[in-house]
Amino acid sequence: MLATALSATLVGLQAHLVRVEVEGRRGPYFFEIVGLPEASVRESRVRVKSALAQLGVHLGECQIVINLAPADVRKTGSGFDLAIAAAALGAMEAVPPESCDDTLLIGELSLEGTVQPLRGVLPQLLGARERGVTRAIVPRANAAEAALVDGIEVRTVGSLAELLEALSGRDELPLARPAPEMPVGRALDDLADVRGQAGARRALEIAAAGGHNLLMIGPPGAGKTMLARRIPGILPPLSNEEALEVTAIHSVAGLLSASRGLSRARPFRAPHHTVSEVGLVGGGDGPRPGEVSLAHQGVLFLDELAEFRRGSLEALRQPIEDGAVTISRAHGKTAFPARFLLVCAMNPCPCGWMGDGSNRCACTIDRVRAYRAKMSGPLLDRIDVHVVLPPVEVSALQARARGETSDAVRTRVLRARDVQRERLRTEETGAGTNASLGPYDLERVAALCSEGTRMLAAAVGRLALSARAYGKVLRVARTIADLDGSNAIRPDHLAEAIGLRVLDRGVLAAAA
Repeated sequence: MLATALSATLVGLQAHLVRVEVEGRRGPYFFEIVGLPEASVRESRVRVKSALAQLGVHLGECQIVINLAPADVRKTGSGFDLAIAAAALGAMEAVPPESCDDTLLIGELSLEGTVQPLRGVLPQLLGARERGVTRAIVPRANAAEAALVDGIEVRTVGSLAELLEALSGRDELPLARPAPEMPVGRALDDLADVRGQAGARRALEIAAAGGHNLLMIGPPGAGKTMLARRIPGILPPLSNEEALEVTAIHSVAGLLSASRGLSRARPFRAPHHTVSEVGLVGGGDGPRPGEVSLAHQGVLFLDELAEFRRGSLEALRQPIEDGAVTISRAHGKTAFPARFLLVCAMNPCPCGWMGDGSNRCACTIDRVRAYRAKMSGPLLDRIDVHVVLPPVEVSALQARARGETSDAVRTRVLRARDVQRERLRTEETGAGTNASLGPYDLERVAALCSEGTRMLAAAVGRLALSARAYGKVLRVARTIADLDGSNAIRPDHLAEAIGLRVLDRGVLAAAA
């Protein structure tokens, strides 16, 4: 008897439907899976055989052949167990063979027949819906994320025995119910806790308002890490579409809590400087998302930037430009989204004290140059805003008055983002923020007056700015004008943007 079921496999975030065909007949025991299965898929025969035995369906005298179609797509993961078991029940006539022809089944079985949760349920359901599937059965532990998908009837199962009852028509599986949505409150880390550093606070606001990458340079204890951890508190909330993207990526990575549905908080990822290239940008056998993708629609914070491996840093260049990571392997390509706000922090020299006025720094020019050389020019060129943090003065630390709160800054950031969104609608640009404006769109929305044109030309000659840096300055100036509520970029806006491209001459530029 031949029976079929429907399942899916993930390639990156893309779901591919898989037709599970099972042929069963009496004879000497034989259990074979074909259709380009990976090791975890081939091992399902052990789990499925044991789970079926718990129901009294013994395969010891059966010949089972399973084909996973299409055969030219690699099948990975343990999520085929449920579909294989259901189709095997149909092939053995324990349930009607046609009972799960048009139903997507994904789930891993334990030896005793319970259905285990899986990674990547959300993107698999989204892909199935796009391909016209209207009904699905998933593990009960994945109910919260499964309920996020509209337009498809999703039911949950806790054991193979429950599935047998449902496919036989004797019982009905419960519908997936969304988890109670927990509101994202104000970030615990507030900018009001930061003492002094007015210039750095202004740079954070500009970076958040326009989606600009940020580099902070300063001695130990200047507040670089403290400031970076407060950026999520001034960013706009995630839209529904953005939240769904973030949730899908975290589902594939296995970081999604079973008790939470849609991820409403913007990600903040701060990998250690020992992270490998694969850990940072993704990869591996059966590519998994890296830190840049886990930070999608959020913040990627690289503390102690100069301590990262040069190869890892250079791997950031493509995702910074493209907003995505493409991982090529012999069996094909996998793409993950990676549109993040890059925030970097570093010391001015190996010991950290250069330029602090205390004369504690004993680093030679050669040591500083070697330290500086770990960051290539092309990488630094892709960072829009450079800000130098001086040591915090004692008077600022002892002041009783708190600084401006994150809520107040966030209000201005939201207002500037609204201006950009309205411009996107009226100008029909392809950008979401000023930082992502293309060259053609930039010319239309960042036109300069004659004084501004002369000022920028002089800055290019004096600072040896590249063509990319020229565009970065214009984008930052456009953001400053938006924060100021100005339709035109004034010379003072441009001057501030140019100042945010100038590294401290006594720290980095002198050592370059």
